[in-house]
Amino acid sequence: MSTIKRSRYEILLVACLMIASSCTKLKDNNYSDLIATEFEPTEKEVGTLLGAAYGSWREVLFPNDYSEGQWLVQEMGGDVMCIPKKPFGWVDGGRHRRMHEHSWTVDDSYITSVWGPTYQGISNCNRVLSQIELMTSMDADTKATLLAEVRVLRASFYWMLCDNFGNIPVLDKFDVPEGFLPEQRPRKEVYDFIVKEITESLPFLKDAKDESTYARFNNKGAANALLAKVYLNAEVYTGTAEWEKCIAACDEIIASGLYSLEGNQRNVFKEQNQGSGEILFSVPFDVVYTPIYDHVNLMFDYCLVQQMQEMFNLQHQPWGGIVAIPQFIKTFDPNDTRLTEGWFYGQLYSKSGEPLKVLSGELDSNMNIINEVPGIDSAQEYHGYKWNKYEIVEGGQTDMCNNDFVVLRYADVLMMKAECLLRTGQPGAGLLVTDVRLRSFPDHPELATVTDEQLQESSVYDYGLRDHLATTHESPVTYLGRFYDELGWEFAGEGRRRQDMIRFNTFTTKSWLSHSPNGDNKKLFPIPLNELNNNVNLKQNPGY
Repeated sequence: MSTIKRSRYEILLVACLMIASSCTKLKDNNYSDLIATEFEPTEKEVGTLLGAAYGSWREVLFPNDYSEGQWLVQEMGGDVMCIPKKPFGWVDGGRHRRMHEHSWTVDDSYITSVWGPTYQGISNCNRVLSQIELMTSMDADTKATLLAEVRVLRASFYWMLCDNFGNIPVLDKFDVPEGFLPEQRPRKEVYDFIVKEITESLPFLKDAKDESTYARFNNKGAANALLAKVYLNAEVYTGTAEWEKCIAACDEIIASGLYSLEGNQRNVFKEQNQGSGEILFSVPFDVVYTPIYDHVNLMFDYCLVQQMQEMFNLQHQPWGGIVAIPQFIKTFDPNDTRLTEGWFYGQLYSKSGEPLKVLSGELDSNMNIINEVPGIDSAQEYHGYKWNKYEIVEGGQTDMCNNDFVVLRYADVLMMKAECLLRTGQPGAGLLVTDVRLRSFPDHPELATVTDEQLQESSVYDYGLRDHLATTHESPVTYLGRFYDELGWEFAGEGRRRQDMIRFNTFTTKSWLSHSPNGDNKKLFPIPLNELNNNVNLKQNPGY
């Protein structure tokens, strides 16, 4: 393990132990007493405090109790992936089908698994901020940087809540009165709070990309990337676009010269990816330091099929739930390595070279993965391409991996700027997108070049119902449609498709596989029923 990664886990290890037994309340009386009377950590002990706050990102992305979390919420309702019924299961009370059909309920685990852990992260941040503010032994500059870092981290949690739920409570204090119930605030006010937290913090953050800034928001690069992401979606959140502000935040990152594209996209997601020059913010995972919080379950249990145990000598048999939606796969250029290396398809073979067979359902069939899915209600093992973005290490086992989960990366910065240039009628988007595409066409670099004009053409995604019950065809995305396709190709499976679809007005207006539009209100998730019952100040989102 590298020094960078080891130091991060030494800081964050406590987070895993704390979150494993944490609750989702906005206040913790025990820690309130501790802050006020008992404990002022030294500068070296600050890492313990930060660990509790950063560790909440793991629980938000991939809850340890096998509930769904932020990643699945962003992907399973979109047009890239789904979890259809299989011969061996994946019905799970219908919740995966409801996500695909946008018929989720106020108490679906998909929804509840995002709200609670995210507010726990906010509570942890508020606790850490309170503790740091009481410190008297730390020098002023170090203290200011720590406070700024935690404010940006807290803003990242509020960004997820604002994006998923809209009008939400905002709490920026830890020590609140007994029985306190926070007030719900309009989405615009939440957005303004997020922007204020980041912009006020930026001057105190580091101009660096090194061991001390890895997987943290204590540096301008990560904070500006988060700010750019918020500005990119400002029109969705507030009704007012902020394209120029997004460009400015991206330009700060580009001008720093600290970040660069990997020569091969897969290097961003390899087993030991902490040294990547492309990563601006990631969530660390490790076989030793974070064994109870590993997104390997995303690959092992959700994406890989059972037979892949024999392909990679895995110590655990995968469950094989998630598949690619065929309409999306058909959008790829066949020479694009983001297709050929980013998805499993075709005949599968064991480590010794033997053709693998279907283990459930049509048992006489070879395990030859095809780009067909009969519908969300019915699929065989071999139906649908399987996601293959994060490196799978031979001999691996569930709950153990060393790939850090990438949240913000430099390719996204270039693509955010390109989108904003296109939306404001400024030149240069084609050059930025071409830079991102070049590494995915090593044998055909001429295919990587794209112009501003081409990015404004219609999408090649063939929308419409496409299952065993119905076949329809709908108009393509016409406004910046080719650029919309580019987002799908570059960022497939990175936990952001819902957000991009909403920005391009496809999430609630288009059909794909077994999904038909099911109400414009589905751009927001419902506030979980349990939260409404516990806080009379909350009002449910429209249509639920």
